[in-house]
Amino acid sequence: MALWDAIVRVLVGAILIFLGIEKGGVFVIAFWVGVILILTAITGFCPLYKIAGISTKGDEEATA
Repeated sequence: MALWDAIVRVLVGAILIFLGIEKGGVFVIAFWVGVILILTAITGFCPLYKIAGISTKGDEEATA
């Protein structure tokens, strides 16, 4: 996972977690999506990317 991808995941995840805590109700789903986004950013692995065959790594990172 590329650095920009992880940064975007952390930012969006933090916003979704905030909304889930602050608003409640339906936003509880947003909370859990935010948690998943942050976990995938921390681990550097996204199962959906693997299934879809998507890679955000650059050429030099993919071969290393």
